[in-house]
Amino acid sequence: MVPTPIGNLDDMTPRAIEVLRQVDWIAAEDTRHSARLLQHFSIPTRTLSLHEHNEDKRTAMLCERLKGGESVALISDAGTPLISDPGFVLVRRCREEGINISALPGPCAGITALSASGLPTDRFIFEGFLPVKSLARDNLLTQLKERECTSVFYEAPRRILDTINDIQRILGDRHIVIAKEISKAFETYVSGTPQVVIDYLESDAAHQKGEFVVMVSPAELNASEIPPEAMALLNALCEHLPLKKAAAVVAKHYDLKKNALYQAGLDAQR
Repeated sequence: MVPTPIGNLDDMTPRAIEVLRQVDWIAAEDTRHSARLLQHFSIPTRTLSLHEHNEDKRTAMLCERLKGGESVALISDAGTPLISDPGFVLVRRCREEGINISALPGPCAGITALSASGLPTDRFIFEGFLPVKSLARDNLLTQLKERECTSVFYEAPRRILDTINDIQRILGDRHIVIAKEISKAFETYVSGTPQVVIDYLESDAAHQKGEFVVMVSPAELNASEIPPEAMALLNALCEHLPLKKAAAVVAKHYDLKKNALYQAGLDAQR
């Protein structure tokens, strides 16, 4: 599994280049798209296509070649293979047949965007692309009302404005961040309420172009939702520890939000 740059060719690692030169075949999501990458790094390895429409057929053929002693590198159009890209069928079949698999670390749009988003990163859920159909998309976004971790998903340019409008309709003023053109010259992050993002997208048609990573902040835990036993422990600890430290201890013990506990402690002190 060989990750490829998501925008900046300088992100291609020496190890990735060497592997692509050494293998017998490169299985690419789109061989025409990948040809430009391979030409840039003077990689002469033969290519074949592996995408969602031919993955079953290609998997059978590649497994036979792998068992026959040949080597294959899998790449997607950009980023890490299998992350909202083809390859799962092949990897699962290789595992079932005892074929050795090695995955190289490298670019991934979702992780890159999350690390610079300013949203909590200790826990998150990656949703891939949201469903295209309205009802399915609404059902998934409704789940975010109670989700206590950051949600990360991809969105296409033709749907980005509709998706942010759906987030506003279902989640209200929940804090969100969008990232586009990651690692490219016009890399952009927009952070704020859905309306802030909508205003940005509508201010210029060019703002709706490119592939997007959309990140939604966790649901805030209201003080009224804190279990009584957690509040009791917080009050007891506050007799011996500063409130901030006590809130951190209770949050870890009961898997709650530290900020919500801190605020509840302030309210109780008042």
